[in-house]
Amino acid sequence: MDDRKEVKDSFGLLLICSAITIILWFVPFTGFITYPFRMFVTLIHESGHALAALATFGGVKKITLDWSGSGLTWTNGGVRLFISSAGYMGATIYGAVLLLVLRRASMARVAAVGTGILLLLITVFLGGNLTVWVIGLFFGVGLLVLGALASPRVVHFFMSFLAVQSLLNALFDLRTVMYLSAFAPNQHTDAQNMARAAGGFIPAIAWAIGW
Repeated sequence: MDDRKEVKDSFGLLLICSAITIILWFVPFTGFITYPFRMFVTLIHESGHALAALATFGGVKKITLDWSGSGLTWTNGGVRLFISSAGYMGATIYGAVLLLVLRRASMARVAAVGTGILLLLITVFLGGNLTVWVIGLFFGVGLLVLGALASPRVVHFFMSFLAVQSLLNALFDLRTVMYLSAFAPNQHTDAQNMARAAGGFIPAIAWAIGW
């Protein structure tokens, strides 16, 4: 396939996935469709914290998820400013890199298998409660099967949808963090963690806006 046509087709697929996502957000009673993807993004978010801790020579005790869609990564050591930023930034970077990779439809299988392996490793070594195991195994095994057995077009579409979900859910969650930072300063958030790590000189709302 001509490179320009392949990129054009991928961009069209991106627009379709974005439109579907926005429609699902605004149509009543469709939350059950987007809920599994929200849990997927939360696991990617928490994995970002874990990988940042390991990258800065810290340790990771476990990752836990709640069925409400929230999560928590238990770490020790490492560079706290980097670790606290790595959740939202990790989900955003994952989505952005995935979109770049998916400019070539032939890379969709690689992206699916790679993501599946990453989720299974995170689940097996860092899964700290049942929710992590359910979500990690569901998407980890599911993406491996998808990458191995589904048609190239189906894999390309699904991975594009995951990329859009990662980006838009990260943006949606940041809006919530901005609200909590401004009106519920005692609420535990990554922005509050950043403010404490910075010695309180930069307030949580500033970190949320910066992200």
